[in-house]
Amino acid sequence: MPRDPRQDRPVLRTFARSDWGLFIGALGVSLVGALLVWSATAHDHGTAYLVRHLLNTAIGVGLALGVTRLSHRALRLLAPFAYAGSLLGLVAVLSPLGSTVNGSRSWIHLPAGFSVQPSEFAKVALCLGLALILAERWDRGSAPGNRDIALAWLVALLPIGLVMRQPDLGSALVLGALAFGVIAVAGAPKRWLVGVVALVAVGIAVALTTPVLSPYQRDRITAFAHPQADPQGIGYQTHQVRIAIGSGGLTGEGFRAGRQTQGGFIPFQETDFVFSVAGEELGLVGAGGLILLLGFLVVRVVIVAARAPDAFGRLLGAGVAVWLTFQVVENVGMNLGLLPVTGLPLPFVSYGGSSMFACWLAVGLVNNTHIAAGASRHTP
Repeated sequence: MPRDPRQDRPVLRTFARSDWGLFIGALGVSLVGALLVWSATAHDHGTAYLVRHLLNTAIGVGLALGVTRLSHRALRLLAPFAYAGSLLGLVAVLSPLGSTVNGSRSWIHLPAGFSVQPSEFAKVALCLGLALILAERWDRGSAPGNRDIALAWLVALLPIGLVMRQPDLGSALVLGALAFGVIAVAGAPKRWLVGVVALVAVGIAVALTTPVLSPYQRDRITAFAHPQADPQGIGYQTHQVRIAIGSGGLTGEGFRAGRQTQGGFIPFQETDFVFSVAGEELGLVGAGGLILLLGFLVVRVVIVAARAPDAFGRLLGAGVAVWLTFQVVENVGMNLGLLPVTGLPLPFVSYGGSSMFACWLAVGLVNNTHIAAGASRHTP
């Protein structure tokens, strides 16, 4: 029996109303990332990582489109389940199901060579959970009370605590910054914000002066503070990254022509230090263009959040904007030697399925809010 064409119109109308600037920008960054990952791995693995990165991107786009198809109301209904699922994943990774990579028990290996990093999906779930908790009072025109703020921090501290148990300091910092940003945008009293900043300062002091951090993480901090202390040991990677970026100059040494990158001198360059490929081979112009493209994505997210039809959409967009901004600044900063190495990937650019999927899910959430805003403007 032939399909009624009218059944396809809602789907087409949904995609026609999408924020295609956001989608095209994210896809552009992902494709640039594919080229950088290929350059960083081709000397040992040919096109294997390039193909996987493109496949991850395609799956991520599919996830974003799937989230876009949900109604805004459905997102609010699914938020508690997404949050609960993320906690189960973080608990599972600490069980015998989890695997330790580079000193952090952050991965669950699946059949057929696949793996998943639950802390990446916890970022998406926390955006949804905090937006749900804080939106109701804001929609009624009042700022959140002490009980709302306390509940929001409890919701944030549960995944942060589980991530620190891995330990994964970088992801914990992203979750903390995300929570602080959403709660601040929601209108939390200043005493709460000042108190949290003070607690963070105390936490940093404790982490630096006690054995809270793993030896691997302490070595990373030592390499940041004293990069020349052990250039062939703990400082080797950061030292090689600085050489690579410094040799790029204004226009770079040419794609797949960087001496550090093509010589394989930088371990795990396709993940944490993929920005160094841009710095060496594309130079200041190319690396700066990549940062501008990432900045464009953040600006689009902020614009969508500002135009959201309800508090849930505004807070959801605020969470995604803070998450992406913090992660970009931290990743670029550690590549430039301005911040300690925390193992955070560069959104949409670094190789890794979990990070790519989480970033594209965030695009879907923001686009869902954009469509809801358009629908509210056309509703009489």
